[in-house]
Amino acid sequence: MDTSSLLLLALDLIGTFAFALDGSLTAIRVARLDVVGVLTLGMFTALGGGIIRDVFIDSLPPATFSDWRYLAVAALGGLVAVTFGPHMHRLKLPILVLDAVGLSLFAVSGALKALDFNVGLVQAVILGAITAVGGGTLRDMLIGRIPVVLRSELYAIPALAGALVVVIADQLGAPDAPAAVGAAALCFGIRMLGVRFDLNVPSPRGIDRDA
Repeated sequence: MDTSSLLLLALDLIGTFAFALDGSLTAIRVARLDVVGVLTLGMFTALGGGIIRDVFIDSLPPATFSDWRYLAVAALGGLVAVTFGPHMHRLKLPILVLDAVGLSLFAVSGALKALDFNVGLVQAVILGAITAVGGGTLRDMLIGRIPVVLRSELYAIPALAGALVVVIADQLGAPDAPAAVGAAALCFGIRMLGVRFDLNVPSPRGIDRDA
């Protein structure tokens, strides 16, 4: 396995673990699901975006079903949340941080994999963002709330920014690893600034978000 493939796999697996924890902790804190529900929500959050990406680029079967490590890492994240989540008295911040980590890593890995399949540059940026927000969107829909990407704070924009940096760096011939780290850091930073200062994409005139 070459360096680029190893980097892509590492980003995917770390992002999978982060999103599995995020989804599972959300199930505990927000939806108050049982153990089966916690594990299920964690798996959907961790694997949903990657499956959507692989279907779009015709990478079939999706990596989730062709590589046992994805399912194993997602299950591990859910089990960690089940074991330690109930003892965490302040779950809101860990959930937000894990969500931002997963968002950042999947934006990068999604764009890199799309480039490996020789899609267009714009398409690679879009697929990076879809990979990043897909799992979180499924998570929110399953627990009956409007997905974060549609309602509050900066979410899709950081993912698009991270994916865009990856694509630009690829066109400039920059090494994958430094570009991936920089793009993920940018995505994470923008996302956390949105959380910290409650920044939102402007609404259409006449619409009050807080109404």
